Amino acid sequence: MSNNTLEASTLLDKLESELKQLFSTRKLTQPLMIGIHSGGALIAKELHQRLAIEKTLGIMDISFYRDDFPQTGINSKTKPSQLPMQMENQDIILIDDVFYTGRTARAALNEIFDYGRPNQVILAVLIERYGRQVPLRPDCSGGTITLAEDKSIKLTGPDPLTINVKSLDTQLSAT
Repeated sequence: MSNNTLEASTLLDKLESELKQLFSTRKLTQPLMIGIHSGGALIAKELHQRLAIEKTLGIMDISFYRDDFPQTGINSKTKPSQLPMQMENQDIILIDDVFYTGRTARAALNEIFDYGRPNQVILAVLIERYGRQVPLRPDCSGGTITLAEDKSIKLTGPDPLTINVKSLDTQLSAT
């Protein structure tokens, strides 16, 4: 699967379908959707429109909440999160492009709880990649993939949204 590029549309369709089912099961009427910068924000923008969610889309940059922040320092591409000041009792749909170790989702939850205690949080991802390191799992996903540790997944877009799977050594030699 090295150096493949895949269209994300089929995975988006499946994720949309699973979210609609969760809306019914979990009795969501007016959820707040939040996309994790950068790939999750691209997915969230598309799903926000498809699902006709009325509340303003939130965008979150979890850079300051990452557990490797003390070692890596500030990312030069860090942007401020665009979230409502109050998340108390909100039903939240948290969107990311790839769920791998779970550390990004954990950081996002920490940021959400700094704004208040939500009623519930649903984690939805385009791709779930096996390799969890923390006890978290998405509520729904567009698809799952198993890759060797020397592979990475990158979402590009927005038009079209594509998924690139590459060898890490290929990426390193390009820089």
